[in-house]
Amino acid sequence: MMRQHIAILCDNKPGVLTHVSGLISRRAINIECINAGYTEEADVTRINIVVSVENRWELDQAVNQLAKLIDVIKVVNLDDAPFVSYELAMIKVKSPTPQTREELTNIAQLFNAKIVDVQRRSLVLRLTGREDHIEALLEMLKDYDIIEIARTGQISLSRGEEAVKDM
Repeated sequence: MMRQHIAILCDNKPGVLTHVSGLISRRAINIECINAGYTEEADVTRINIVVSVENRWELDQAVNQLAKLIDVIKVVNLDDAPFVSYELAMIKVKSPTPQTREELTNIAQLFNAKIVDVQRRSLVLRLTGREDHIEALLEMLKDYDIIEIARTGQISLSRGEEAVKDM
């Protein structure tokens, strides 16, 4: 399976995300993560999708169909050129003792994670980075009692001066 990063610019209207994700699912393409947010233009939404596909032809067919949707302005496979991709993870960990809190603080420092909340028996770590960086932190935290994890999924931008809308 190939992982591909797709950037979609679309009109900021209700239901567009549903149409986009529905089209991809109907083609039996697995969406590993999907997120949507504002762009530099108030009436345009950017959708970042990471998908798993068997081959490039399968993805190209879906991209061509996505481009035909009325509310879609532009669809770009970011894997065709250099791009930067990051995600955000927040991890709540039990820290019942001062010693545990100190150990978790040291681990956070090693990964440049920030401690964003401290309670008597828990703390919350925030980490931004590549997926492998977040996975490495989670691996280090396996010896501790993780209460919950929230991850944004990857967001990506092409490198250089050219914007997706101009690609």
